[in-house]
Amino acid sequence: MIFAQPYYLFLVLLLIPAWVWYYLKRKKRYASLQVSNTFVFQKQKPGWKNHLQHLPIVLRSLAFTLLVIVLARPQSVDSWRNTTTEGIDIVLALDISTSMLAEDLKPNRLEAAKSIASSFIAGRDNDNIGLVVFAAESFTQCPLTTDHAVLMNLFGSIQSGMIEDGTAIGLGLANAVSRIKESQAKSKVIILLTDGTNNRGEIDPITAAELAKTFGIRVYTIGVGTIGKAPYPFRTANGVVYQNIDVVIDEEPLKQIAGMTGGVYFRATDNTKLQGIYHEIDQLEKTKIEVQEYSKREEEYRPFALWALFLLVLEFSLRSFVLRSLP
Repeated sequence: MIFAQPYYLFLVLLLIPAWVWYYLKRKKRYASLQVSNTFVFQKQKPGWKNHLQHLPIVLRSLAFTLLVIVLARPQSVDSWRNTTTEGIDIVLALDISTSMLAEDLKPNRLEAAKSIASSFIAGRDNDNIGLVVFAAESFTQCPLTTDHAVLMNLFGSIQSGMIEDGTAIGLGLANAVSRIKESQAKSKVIILLTDGTNNRGEIDPITAAELAKTFGIRVYTIGVGTIGKAPYPFRTANGVVYQNIDVVIDEEPLKQIAGMTGGVYFRATDNTKLQGIYHEIDQLEKTKIEVQEYSKREEEYRPFALWALFLLVLEFSLRSFVLRSLP
């Protein structure tokens, strides 16, 4: 319960001087009488009217308090809200070729991409998100879903070597487009991450980008890998041997793909930059949430007014008929 005019509640403080005045008035009302012996009076018990002598002022004080509450206009508030969420459909296209095992990102490119992308997914509660992986071929690891727990489990099971080695960027992008093109969402996004050049597959990356543009799909491309050389683990009969290999990323097609579709190309040379890239994409692709708040107020003064009237009538009746005294 709230009060529309709460400042009226300060009027209750007027009861303090009223009670002081009542006390002083009663003190002066009765004259003193001196007697030689109070034995006779000690045996007399006060009558029931004597116990009620202060009741009228109590009732009047309670009635005054209730009337003050009426003036303050007590109200009950019933509020609710309608939330409309317009989610975004996102497909992550992830390169899982063996070159993603290079350790210029920690612990390697693939695990770093999985970890940071998982954090990105965790922050997109209202979005449909799917997952496509590619190497020499491409397949759908998870179709568009809002069940992010299932998506995260499937994401965690990704490993390099699941499919034939190679880098078919065009095929991976085309597969991602096929998974999102029928979406009814107003915003459709593909995030494509790779660390190499297109060397496999029958579909050219630019052709796949034109397909994405036709369906109004925005593509963000990420080239992952340091500048220069990167340590790469080679398995030998004597165990794992590390060699520094050249980092070769064909950035021009990735820039063209992003430019044609209204996206942005990013280069991630370490974990921090990759994390920053996903954060920037998260800021660029905000989910639209509309919140409409409603509030209904009802006046609740009537019960207080009725009780105040009842107490005033009761006080008047007691003072006029029961506790009536001669002037």
